[in-house]
Amino acid sequence: MRSFCAAAAAIWLIAAAPPTGDSVPAGPAPTYADLADLGLAAPVAAHVRIAKAVVVKGAQAAGVRPGHARFYVEADLVSLIRGAQGLPARVAYVVDLPLDAKGKPAKLRKKSEYILLASPVAGRPGELRLVAPDAQIAWTAQRAETLRAIFREASAADAPPRITGIGRAFHAPGSIPGESETQIFLQTQSGRPVSLSVLRRPGQAPHWSVSLSEIVDDAAAAPRPNSLLWYRLACTLPGSLPSQSLADSDSDQAQAIRADYRVVLQGLGPCARTRR
Repeated sequence: MRSFCAAAAAIWLIAAAPPTGDSVPAGPAPTYADLADLGLAAPVAAHVRIAKAVVVKGAQAAGVRPGHARFYVEADLVSLIRGAQGLPARVAYVVDLPLDAKGKPAKLRKKSEYILLASPVAGRPGELRLVAPDAQIAWTAQRAETLRAIFREASAADAPPRITGIGRAFHAPGSIPGESETQIFLQTQSGRPVSLSVLRRPGQAPHWSVSLSEIVDDAAAAPRPNSLLWYRLACTLPGSLPSQSLADSDSDQAQAIRADYRVVLQGLGPCARTRR
């Protein structure tokens, strides 16, 4: 989002026009990963109610993507989901929205409610800059609660770290045929240890778990779906192990490790995203 012109009134009186089309087209519902992508990048998350919205034209609309129109918006704060410095009762921002089915700027209706994922504009109290073009999301109570849960987990002392790569992997057969254990060590942004374990026992489905410490806990489990730990893994781990992770393994061990890594990926499931 670009910074506003020196006087907001100039936008309203010179470079703006009332929207003429239908309501803003509803896009696909954001997934947990979509909300985590946007939320973790946003110092501010706010539930707002639209007070005014006009289409911005001329120089202030430079760089608008084809098929979109730029809006200057003033909105009333309903609640602050995240924001250490707080927000005034009314905020202003710009957002680019898709044209309607007729190719006209859609109407951003007064009193419609949204979640903004944004950064404050330095030196301009009450002005926000969206962290991405699609960081104005239609408000629902469930989406707001999902974001709150993400922020709670991310701010916890034991928050799962960001995964940056895969380290060494090891495989050890058990004392009886069909028994084995694989450990895969992950690299993290903070340096905090994270490892994946896959246990196989005769007559049982493989059991995999994740540990967030140097000691692998026998009680460790797979992450809960749509949790921050699940997101860190499902949305980061590659589809196959890098060759350097298997450098200490012979061919049979490498084959077993690859099979166990597939168990982990299948257990996590896809990292579904709808954002373009």
